[in-house]
Amino acid sequence: MVTDCDAVIIGSGPGGATAAHTLTRAGWDVVVLEKGRNHLLELEAPYGPLGHMSNDEIKFTRRHVLGPDPMLEPRSFRRDESDGDRLYVGDVNNLPSTVGGGGVHADGKLPRFREDDFALLSTKGAIDGADVIDWPISYADLEPYYTEAERLIGVAGEETNPFAAWRSGPYPMPPGADMFGATLTAPAAERLGLHPYRAPTGANSIPYDGRPACVNCGFCGYYGCPVEAKGDPVALLRAALGSGRCRIIPEALAVGVTRSRNGRTATGVRYLDLSVGPGTGDPPEREIRSRYVVLAGGAFETPRLLLRDDLGNSSDQVGRNLMVHFQTLTAGAFPFRVFGASRGRSVTHVHDDHIVGDDAQDAAARAAGLPWIRGGLVEHGGAAGPIQEALIYGPGEHHPVAMVDSSLRERLWVFTMQGEDLARPDNRIDLDPNLRDAWGGPAGRMTWSPHRHELVASAHIGPILEEVLRNAGAEWAVTSTSPPIGPDAARHPMGLPPASRHIVGTARMGHRAEDSVVDAEGRLWDCPNVVICDSSVFCTSTGYGPTLTLVALAARTTRLLAGTPLSGAGPGSDRR
Repeated sequence: MVTDCDAVIIGSGPGGATAAHTLTRAGWDVVVLEKGRNHLLELEAPYGPLGHMSNDEIKFTRRHVLGPDPMLEPRSFRRDESDGDRLYVGDVNNLPSTVGGGGVHADGKLPRFREDDFALLSTKGAIDGADVIDWPISYADLEPYYTEAERLIGVAGEETNPFAAWRSGPYPMPPGADMFGATLTAPAAERLGLHPYRAPTGANSIPYDGRPACVNCGFCGYYGCPVEAKGDPVALLRAALGSGRCRIIPEALAVGVTRSRNGRTATGVRYLDLSVGPGTGDPPEREIRSRYVVLAGGAFETPRLLLRDDLGNSSDQVGRNLMVHFQTLTAGAFPFRVFGASRGRSVTHVHDDHIVGDDAQDAAARAAGLPWIRGGLVEHGGAAGPIQEALIYGPGEHHPVAMVDSSLRERLWVFTMQGEDLARPDNRIDLDPNLRDAWGGPAGRMTWSPHRHELVASAHIGPILEEVLRNAGAEWAVTSTSPPIGPDAARHPMGLPPASRHIVGTARMGHRAEDSVVDAEGRLWDCPNVVICDSSVFCTSTGYGPTLTLVALAARTTRLLAGTPLSGAGPGSDRR
């Protein structure tokens, strides 16, 4: 077969960028298809920044500059089948659709998973109503790739977390500056027996890899970095482009994987060329022919593509076991300014205690009739930007006074717990039967509701976080969740769908084709020259952000594909 490249990669976010870097370093020629526009870096040498990033809240949070526009690419949401076809249409856990993907808007917290996270069934046991399983790989299998990912991105951190997994080397950089609010809540957490530490962050604390140190402007989450202090994904994409073996095509919407006559071998990818201007008719369809196909569209878009293309679903597992982090949000108001007094990064401190648990947490599980509960990483962070704050207050004579007082921004401090969400087959991504995007493709639909485990864990841990805030000096503290629970959920300001952008598990890996989508090397059981390099392969959500693990898995998958595994790391389980 005549090919245009060795591998075509769908998606340029952290997974796709890692795949491009790894494969080009191995001598492969790759083409990266990105459905969004390019705001990140020049695609021709010297691959410098485009200058599109700024601290503009309206631009990035209201005008969909990084995409996608939910009017053009709607998604739908329902809690379960009893809701009918859908409850909501619009922005459902949207990640940026742009060169660099979700890495562009992330605030850069990059923790590793722990050993237990890869063996949840073995270490904790089953829970009724959930599909708790072990991963087909271990932490030891992934550790060399964690180390490589931290070096390639540039992670700043310190080895003071008593619950962290073992590591073979130090962080590439020391931690950055502390936010003022965190200097209040971290000691308060310690006084109550918790173990806060400086979060491992993919933002330079010192000049690194030709990029400057973070200037602590505070516009990390939901914004691109104007000075390129955030290494994910710009460092990986720039290295891939610099190899001379990578071509990135923006505004290229993948619509199908072309295959051999028997359907068992991929031969390339079909895509719509969205760069053709509006008003000129339907965008033309083009094709890239390749030896391998890498899917890196994320845990929402990857199953959507597989389902619309009838690929990889012989086990009926594509889209199933969707997991998001059930967020517990505990806010406290201080009698003085704690947020803008020293912006710093979006989050500088975290603690893990509620993942590990204690006797009180075990007792809460038993009282609820559960064998165990696990919480998640708790982020010590600030509140909203000024535009969002202004919208909360609303118009009227009170507005100027409220903005000057800034009780919901400058004087507010927020804990966000990224609570572990258990896998359930009925929580899934599928195709909405009656909703289409602007180009005629079936929209993706999320069906998701929490297991009782998440509700019990949140109810137990919320009061603990409120006590920490009061101990730190807050005048009051209150807890809510996302998604909201209860009769008033539909009127909740955060909306019905989960606010967490940590979407995982919709094409999970396993030992057998009968109950998984890919094998331990990330290859589709049904079409082995297609690999997945995004968070859809996760077997558990854990209580940690997925990005570093996603990058490490993508590095492992593509190194195994290219025959360049890292020393000490095996290929995982045999195909059988």
